[in-house]
Amino acid sequence: MALKVGDQAPDFELTSDEGNTIKLSGLRGKRVVVYFYPKDDTPGCTIQACGFRDNFAKVAEKGAIVLGISPDDEQSHQAFKTKFSLPFTLLVDEGHKVAEQYGAWGTYERNGETRTGMIRSHFVVDEQGKLIDVQSPVSPEDSVARAIAAIGA
Repeated sequence: MALKVGDQAPDFELTSDEGNTIKLSGLRGKRVVVYFYPKDDTPGCTIQACGFRDNFAKVAEKGAIVLGISPDDEQSHQAFKTKFSLPFTLLVDEGHKVAEQYGAWGTYERNGETRTGMIRSHFVVDEQGKLIDVQSPVSPEDSVARAIAAIGA
């Protein structure tokens, strides 16, 4: 069943690009943009990540944080983060279990081909852990603008 606005965001615990454990429920009291992307340092993923980077001050002003999630490992995340000066945390979803919980892993069509993998999407979680914005699938450019609108930045 697809997640929708008003649902409780599924809790997760993942390793960050810095080797720390991040638990969504540990971030209560803040708005959190959780975005899922297919792969570090690829064109669409770079557009999305750099969009969040370029608007990071607006997000922070609202007391919100950004978490990017992909199946890439810690080393790949570190390189991507460094290359593009990303000021937010990237999380490792090896085995795509969290993506599956959020409906961000599945079958989709691209260039006339049916594929299975990460579906670019984002979810904005309010201070109580409820979803206030669900965009799946979403384009890299639209993701940033819609997430920022949802947090009120």
